[in-house]
Amino acid sequence: MHPIVILFNFGSRFNFKNHKLDTDMSVNRVILVGNVGQDPRVKYFDTGSAVATFPLATTDRGYTLANGTQIPERTEWHNIVASNRLAEIVDKYVHKGDKLYLEGKIRTRSYSDQSGAMRYITEIYVDNMEMLSPKTAIWQREKYSLSEEESIMRFPWKDL
Repeated sequence: MHPIVILFNFGSRFNFKNHKLDTDMSVNRVILVGNVGQDPRVKYFDTGSAVATFPLATTDRGYTLANGTQIPERTEWHNIVASNRLAEIVDKYVHKGDKLYLEGKIRTRSYSDQSGAMRYITEIYVDNMEMLSPKTAIWQREKYSLSEEESIMRFPWKDL
């Protein structure tokens, strides 16, 4: 019997040698679906670039084992970083409570805190985002900050 190998190609090229997967290959890919924990912080730079940061919560639902043991719900918090055009979109449309689908890469960096201790932070650098919040919720939140004309242009489904 021959093993079956299933590969997910996320834009990288996989190398095969003698019908075997190259052992030097690695994949750094994250997919998250969760809720924004607070309004994003966006910084614009003189160069025209932008960076948005915000926390995203993902939750594993609680359940009960066959023997009656209760396993509680568990929430993980992720530090999200979006840059350039994606940061501008986050600035305009993403708010606390919104449900998002994100794809990106995990990066860990270190820094020294005020006391000189070395700290580490793990972040998700986003390269693809889809908003999953209902369109009516987005329109309800935005309708008071837009003129009627802007509202129709930006949210053509509002009259549906």
